[in-house]
Amino acid sequence: MTKRIPLLLMALMAFFQSCSDETTVFQDELQDDVFLENSESKLVSSISYDKSGVLDIFEEEQLTNKSFGTAKAELAGDYPLTLVAQVKSPTYQGRDNLTASHVHVDGNYAYVSYNTAGEDYFGALDIIDVSNPYSPRITSRLFYINADMNSLQYKDGYLYAAGGVNSETSVTATSNSFVAKLAVANGKFNLGSGIVYGFQEGFNANDISIDNGKVLVTSGKDGSLTAYDQSDLSVLNEVPFSDLRSLSINNGSIALLNAGTGITIVDSNFQTLKEIPISSDLGLATKKIIDFTGDKIIVSEGNKGAGVYSYSSGSLLEYIPILINPDGVEQEDKVTNAVASNEGVLLMANGGAGLCLSEENGNAADLVGIIELEGSINYVASKGDYIFAASGREGLQIIKLNRPSASLEAECTDTPKYNGNSNLDVNQGEDLAYSGSKRFKNFNVSGNLLLCGSWTVREEVNINSNALFAMSGTLVVARNNKRRNVTVDEGATLKIEGDITIYGDLILNDGASLEFIGNDSKANIFGDVIKNGNATITGQFEDLRDKF
Repeated sequence: MTKRIPLLLMALMAFFQSCSDETTVFQDELQDDVFLENSESKLVSSISYDKSGVLDIFEEEQLTNKSFGTAKAELAGDYPLTLVAQVKSPTYQGRDNLTASHVHVDGNYAYVSYNTAGEDYFGALDIIDVSNPYSPRITSRLFYINADMNSLQYKDGYLYAAGGVNSETSVTATSNSFVAKLAVANGKFNLGSGIVYGFQEGFNANDISIDNGKVLVTSGKDGSLTAYDQSDLSVLNEVPFSDLRSLSINNGSIALLNAGTGITIVDSNFQTLKEIPISSDLGLATKKIIDFTGDKIIVSEGNKGAGVYSYSSGSLLEYIPILINPDGVEQEDKVTNAVASNEGVLLMANGGAGLCLSEENGNAADLVGIIELEGSINYVASKGDYIFAASGREGLQIIKLNRPSASLEAECTDTPKYNGNSNLDVNQGEDLAYSGSKRFKNFNVSGNLLLCGSWTVREEVNINSNALFAMSGTLVVARNNKRRNVTVDEGATLKIEGDITIYGDLILNDGASLEFIGNDSKANIFGDVIKNGNATITGQFEDLRDKF
């Protein structure tokens, strides 16, 4: 059953005068209040760069024997990840208990849903422009005062969001579980024509996917898998299930995760093709993600970690365990809530035990470690060069993988891969060149060094007197809350063809040279550019923060 609910665009000035300069108020005949945030300052202030910068990855042996704070890797690590920014969870009139529940990425935009733990209904939707990897921005935000928003997907100019509402207090809602269709234009909600709603049985609609003109929604305890027509949300098909937690679609096959039974594979007509039993305790009313990667199905299985199953045979291939933070995490917080795969990388959102990264290797996964993030990681999505991690009160964290482009890798083929120490020292008289993508702790250049690829450095970069450091690709130094400097000494030269980001100062001493090569280089300096004496800067580049 569906209902088009017109938005009356009432001003309601007498009742909402205190926030009239911050929100546009809509009210529909369900008495379900929807508030569109129109304060640009609030949207801008929701983006935080306080902890942006280089992320370390703590590996399994380090976690076993040392704390996060003292773990040190001897070799330079793979995956030079950086935290681009954090999106603070929305607040409305003193209500600050929203947590990110789902992320969907399409083109230049990330769409984020928020809900509230417990019995209260309160949710929100964000649209975030991520076209500029240095400066994400929230383009539109919508509050649902009496509804949780649990999952969403963008398709063909509309955002489809699944959630829960208290049907006992609504005169029109026939069930707690609903799906909403909202028009989106140029990264903004366009609510002039109203919102279309559909309802189905179940405690709370928890996952959504769109396939071949159908909107598929699962709805928790005593709920169903329901197919809606994408155009008007009329119900096309509905099959009851005891406790669905999520769904995933792969080449026409639909994988359903049903708490207490396991995986059910159905076709487009909801006819059962196969069942894969799973006995793991998925918890009460908690969303757990299921995902396809090739012939494998990855399942979030709570305190067991992630289960990897063969789609063709239905057999369990392996369990990927939860790596434990040795500083101590409450047992109930060590649960795998979500999984995501991206071109050979498998990510596990393990709650208080962090965001785990593994490498897919045939029918197995090789553990890499825990990414250096704060907060309880409740959901993860990854697409292209980005990871999006929903982390409780830490909000949504936008992470860049910094994978070298195909064209850059082609340019670097004649240069040997770097596989050395995390402290890179180039002595006077040495002439070295490397390619790849690595995480360094420090580097100190007294001779000549060429790096071709993507690189991060946690601490300082020193280019000593008369030395040469040339880079082609990407280099990121330090973090915004742990600033470090890049120093180019007398007679030394720093050549950049690509992008350099420094969370600290760029210091050019007397006689130092900074050369930008080509027409597309970028400098993203969070500290100051300090020129001492007769230092020179040449070439074309984009000064992203106006520091030169």
